Amino acid sequence: MAKKFKLPYKYELQLHYLLFYHIFFSMFFTWYILNFGGDSYGYWKFGMEQVIIRDPTWMKYFGESTKFILWLCYFPSQVLGLSYITGNILFGFLGFIGIRYIFVMVADLFPANHSVLNVPLFPTVFYFLNLHFWSSGVGKDAICFWGIAWFLFALQQYRERWWQAIFALFFVYMARPHMGLALLSGSGIAILLGSEIKPTIKIVLSSVALVGAVYLSSSTLESLRLEDFSLETLEEFTGTKVNDLSKGKVGSGVDLASYSWPMKLFTYMFRPLFFDAHNIVSFFSSFENLLYLWLSLFIYRNWTPEAIRDMPLFIKAGMITFVPVTLAFMNSLSNLGIVMRMKNMTMIYFLLFCFFLIAYNKHLRLLKVQEKMKYYQRREEIIRKKAETAPPVSP
Repeated sequence: MAKKFKLPYKYELQLHYLLFYHIFFSMFFTWYILNFGGDSYGYWKFGMEQVIIRDPTWMKYFGESTKFILWLCYFPSQVLGLSYITGNILFGFLGFIGIRYIFVMVADLFPANHSVLNVPLFPTVFYFLNLHFWSSGVGKDAICFWGIAWFLFALQQYRERWWQAIFALFFVYMARPHMGLALLSGSGIAILLGSEIKPTIKIVLSSVALVGAVYLSSSTLESLRLEDFSLETLEEFTGTKVNDLSKGKVGSGVDLASYSWPMKLFTYMFRPLFFDAHNIVSFFSSFENLLYLWLSLFIYRNWTPEAIRDMPLFIKAGMITFVPVTLAFMNSLSNLGIVMRMKNMTMIYFLLFCFFLIAYNKHLRLLKVQEKMKYYQRREEIIRKKAETAPPVSP
């Protein structure tokens, strides 16, 4: 893929490094789940108590959410009898493909790089622990991360890859219906607001996204066991989630119900920080969250209409998807471990949004400096030619 996009050899090497790095996290994920527990092992060993199938066969597991992951696991786990670590490597490979999609688009479409403490953001951000840990094992997280990245990769070149977007949306929706609906709706809005698409094509694509979102909304409500998308219903739903993930049940819980709206937003986006760290994963996540916080401070300074206009379509769609997902999850998740896990699907697009704004304005400043240099060079050239053609002064 690096050669197809004519990326420098150094970036091709980085993709090789990232592959081995990701495989390491699949093994680390296996050790972590086996020692500390998690749904992942239940998926692979078919021990999920919420799904009970009489006389189980492969197609009896086909369905949304948990059943879909069991359906994906059935053949390699129950038929081939592959080990749990092999399953994590298989799912982790899908997660790596998602990382590769995003990596290639950033390398191809970003106008400049940016450094923090003399460390370049690209490709450093692609080595973040959470980006790899939650996408390296059996479960919904790897499928959703891969599917969202694949969908946005296809959307960026929709003329040639539209059919890929359909397959990608299928996997995201089947794993987490609400994420599929948010992704489709966000992409439709991004297409409407984009300037790189012709008006006629924009209307067609937006209409398709709208029809798809309306069609999927009913099954999404059924999956979430909601009657509608009204504010009262969503508040009741999120209130239930807060109670289920209360501080008394989980060591990494926070008393979210007592927080103000800004504090809920801060908690979801930028915690855990170092004072919240309760294990090695959350400790290293603190470094990532500190960078998110630092980069977010530059949004206002670098926000310009030109930057939004020229922003790649995949970032616009990813960011518009990120906003409603954040507003929903920040009211329902009170466990910092689950916060890290859930925001991993879309947080990378917030980071790239901040990164692009900074890189774009840095690129504009560089162009202005180059223009000034050219201006002064032309000026010096004109002065030199005038001096050479001027008649000699008689004594």
